[in-house]
Amino acid sequence: MAEIFRRIEKKYILTKEQYEKLQDAISQYMVEDQYGKSTICNIYFDSNQYQMISHSIEKPFFKEKVRLRSYNTPTQDSKVYLEIKRKCDGIVGKRRIEMRLREFNQYLNDSSGVYITNQQIKSELDYYFKMYQLRPAMYISYTRTAYYQKDNPDFRLTFDSNVLARKYDLNLDGGEYGNQILENDKYIMEIKTLNSIPLWLVEELTKLKIVPGSFSKYGTAYEKLVLEPILLKHKISKRIKGEENCVVEFIHDNVRAKKATASA
Repeated sequence: MAEIFRRIEKKYILTKEQYEKLQDAISQYMVEDQYGKSTICNIYFDSNQYQMISHSIEKPFFKEKVRLRSYNTPTQDSKVYLEIKRKCDGIVGKRRIEMRLREFNQYLNDSSGVYITNQQIKSELDYYFKMYQLRPAMYISYTRTAYYQKDNPDFRLTFDSNVLARKYDLNLDGGEYGNQILENDKYIMEIKTLNSIPLWLVEELTKLKIVPGSFSKYGTAYEKLVLEPILLKHKISKRIKGEENCVVEFIHDNVRAKKATASA
């Protein structure tokens, strides 16, 4: 099974108070989708040098990610989705294929040994894995509540919280744990639409002073779990090196002082 999505996506960072007040309006116009409240589990793939996310966080006109997703922690027989997510000038496109987790593990070892109905999307994924030498780079999970509008199923809202990330034990069936990369009292709201935002929601966002924001889960995890430890290590190393230089200079000063005393 293959699925293709193309839509506009807008993110907002909400406080707990804004989130709770917005629920009243949502209950009037929207209903939970087939997944309702669930845990989204992802493995993001990247090169050894994190080439894809390094490019993405520079906010280019065009960017892309490759990830494996499941709804709740899967077993080897659960359905998972291997997808390419592209964003070009604000328009998001997703191309994904569905398989069992067991089949994905086979795909990762030898993609030619797994039959996929949509060979076009499989060829694109094969190309990315080969070109970037992709390997599992980051696990990210979060609690999501998803809604669609009663009179327009193409208009969707999602709320994400409890965002956890780790760069070890990179398996979807490894469980939902890791470092928290979003504050406890914050929510990521995402509008997903093919057209415009309905007037009732525009009015609610204005009333609650909710404005568009930026939050890349993989980008934030990369900065917190990969870049920050490197920078911290560099600072410590630089400080130690500076202290070593001070000690060496102190020793040299003492040697020079003793030589001067001896000459006198």
